[in-house]
Amino acid sequence: MGSSANGFAGDRMSTSNGGGGVDKGVDFANYFCTYAFLYHQKEMLSDRVRMDAYFNSIFKNKTHFLGKTVLDVGTGSGILAIWSAQAGARKVYAVEATKMAEHARELVKANNLQDVVEVIEGSIEDITLPEKVDVIISEWMGYFLLRESMFDSVICARDRWLKPTGVMYPSRARMWLAPIRSGLGDKKMNDYEGSMDDWRYFLNETKNYYGVDMSCLTKPYSEEQKKYYLRTSLWNNLHPNQVIGTAAMIKEMDCLTVTVEEILSVEASISSTITGDDTRLCGFAGWFDVHFQGNKESPAEEEVELTTAPSQDHTTHWGQQVFLLHPPSRVQQGDIVNIDFSMIRSKENHRLMEVELGCEIAPSSSKPLAPFKSKYYIE
Repeated sequence: MGSSANGFAGDRMSTSNGGGGVDKGVDFANYFCTYAFLYHQKEMLSDRVRMDAYFNSIFKNKTHFLGKTVLDVGTGSGILAIWSAQAGARKVYAVEATKMAEHARELVKANNLQDVVEVIEGSIEDITLPEKVDVIISEWMGYFLLRESMFDSVICARDRWLKPTGVMYPSRARMWLAPIRSGLGDKKMNDYEGSMDDWRYFLNETKNYYGVDMSCLTKPYSEEQKKYYLRTSLWNNLHPNQVIGTAAMIKEMDCLTVTVEEILSVEASISSTITGDDTRLCGFAGWFDVHFQGNKESPAEEEVELTTAPSQDHTTHWGQQVFLLHPPSRVQQGDIVNIDFSMIRSKENHRLMEVELGCEIAPSSSKPLAPFKSKYYIE
């Protein structure tokens, strides 16, 4: 899975730089260009959990679309715009920042919806619409919900173009964290140790053959490798039985009212109770869910949920983000794990995230273990 593989059949693509002071050319090279490929669109369109949730949210709530104006932010291949039109929308503005807009136009025309759906190539921050809209629909979610920072652009679209009585699809989003057991930690530690063995061999070869002692670079090389192998979060589709404690919500957002400032950082102090018996706490898994509920004045006829929680049969291309502990800790059923969670945007690339996890284990039958803190990078 590519690291930027999230979003709707491209629907989220239409965003622009999403952050103040960001060079648009650099941002395009780092982010948008990925979504200009049909291969990537196909990957998202093949996610049945994703597709079913958006399909059902539209066609089971046609009253939100019938005769209404719709803005699809980051339309990608145009699938959400097409569904909105098929559900009876009077007009759909499908905004797309990449050349995928050309494919979207072809698809709209092939489905005889060109009189309803207007595909606009450009970033949502820059384009102008002729009217305000009743519905904003977008598949903006990244890994662990906020990676990619595309929601910034959806908020911009909402503040500029949504009517006061308008509806957001999705309308609510939540982030979750839970303790897990996994063999990934052992593998990553072995990979790190193997890379350091290779470095030591390289040092000997360089000194013996070329007469240059490079051992002064061992510490920065080790730090580089630790970040790569041990402190970068991992994409994974976990089995539910790998979750060994209760999941705790670390963030909830009302898509109709949340501001960019409120999502620049995510901080939470949470607790989880270990439910597994005599097992290893190997790390934590983060995931999200979103809900299509309408709004208070116009609630959905049938609420639809899209969840990326660990599942045996309903996995998604988002999977979960796994934060591994080195070394793991032994825990017992009933132990309380207290977690201080913090996530901010990377200074080097506002679409990537940095996470700090502080953890304290309070065993059910002995003294608390020494607290520890780890830093991770969602890249």
